Amino acid sequence: MPKIKHIALTTSDPDKVAAFYKEVFGMEEVGRSGDSHVYLSDGDLNLTIRTCKDNDAVDVGEQGAGFSGIHHIGFLVEDVEGFVAKVQNAGGTRLTPPITDRAESGYIPGPSNVEAKVTGPDGVVIDVSTAGWLGISTGSEMASTLP
Repeated sequence: MPKIKHIALTTSDPDKVAAFYKEVFGMEEVGRSGDSHVYLSDGDLNLTIRTCKDNDAVDVGEQGAGFSGIHHIGFLVEDVEGFVAKVQNAGGTRLTPPITDRAESGYIPGPSNVEAKVTGPDGVVIDVSTAGWLGISTGSEMASTLP
């Protein structure tokens, strides 16, 4: 059964928003990607706080460039292609091409990688992963570092 393991917030001030979630909810900072992404975790869920998307992003979403708020959610699944087919059969749309070899596609196996991006029929962006995200439990191990 797919499990929600990732939520991404977009904001103009990732440091300020991350500080709020750390102070109020006790989330732990588990990584950063430059000044644009702060990765937080409660051990089971990854909360990525990132700068706002621009119009060139494949997953800019219905909200458009500069949107601040919940941008997308991520599900941990056992079979990416099977799940994407299920999404499409239910009226969703695939945003990224199939990834048959993650290394050749520029995706390195491990936490914080997404094998597919899709949308539901309402335009909400959904990340799909078999590897999971930084700082989450995947059932058998705890992802703890960026690849």
